[in-house]
Amino acid sequence: MERRLIECVPNFSEGRDARVVDAIAGAVAATPGVALLARESDPDHNRSVITFAGPPEAVHAGALRAIAEAVRRIDLTRHEGVHPRIGAADVVPFVPIAGVDLEECARIAHDIGRQAWERLQLPVYFYEAAALRPERRRLENVRRRGFHWLRNHLEEHPPDIGGPSLHPTAGAVAIGARKLLIAFNANLATGDVEIARAIARKIRASSGGLPALKAIGVRLESRGVAQVSMNLTDFDQTGVLQAFSAVQREAARFGVDVASTEIVGLIPRRALDEATARHIKCENFSADRILEQRIEAALSQVGDAHPAPVARRPESRPR
Repeated sequence: MERRLIECVPNFSEGRDARVVDAIAGAVAATPGVALLARESDPDHNRSVITFAGPPEAVHAGALRAIAEAVRRIDLTRHEGVHPRIGAADVVPFVPIAGVDLEECARIAHDIGRQAWERLQLPVYFYEAAALRPERRRLENVRRRGFHWLRNHLEEHPPDIGGPSLHPTAGAVAIGARKLLIAFNANLATGDVEIARAIARKIRASSGGLPALKAIGVRLESRGVAQVSMNLTDFDQTGVLQAFSAVQREAARFGVDVASTEIVGLIPRRALDEATARHIKCENFSADRILEQRIEAALSQVGDAHPAPVARRPESRPR
């Protein structure tokens, strides 16, 4: 019988206080049947991503624990960072890996959302395959204006579950079901964020650029560079090499080079190889980044007294 596996890749609005991220990751790791695959934090975006996988029931429980820990520990009223956000547990997507389809992941997302409201009084928006409204399939439509606007205008953008106000410190959460996504960043050889923003506008799908590509331009103060931060939502339509080439081409129009690129989180085996990684100047590609390899290694140790170490890269930026 085929093993049933889903992946969860929640993004949390904390990337500077390791104790908070430790507590959230610990809540996930303590869930029976869950394999903690990776965690990464970025101080400029003040954001962390934690990747875990396992059978649907185990991942369901781990996600609820992680959301609850984030609600207890993160105060958005004091949060500063360049990444868009509406919640302490900002985005919680469920991804089918084996023996599970998007419909089942959407059902899990809906049940998690119901419990997040009932247990934590955390309003919920559903997106992608879990969306209850067509206009909310795209995540950027859900969190476009952010926490500070939303807490004063919730009636103009009501949640799918909960309300009539946000959680006072944890905001709201966007919960979804989606296909595998690649988070890919290109760091420019300039600190001019307007160049990064212009490139992002040109190449993203919503502006008529590359299909299945989302992009924003931000400045990384800790590194003194501008970054084009991208999500490849269907790498069969637009892969890492195509995204890099598009950024490189548009950057050249400004007389700027791409200094380096980075993968955030894990990447499917067939999406990137070593030769392509060298060509696109990827600074952090390794076999340990391969999703399938990490899942196989981690699940073999689930229940062991000494689980596999969790990868940390505080300089990277999750989406």
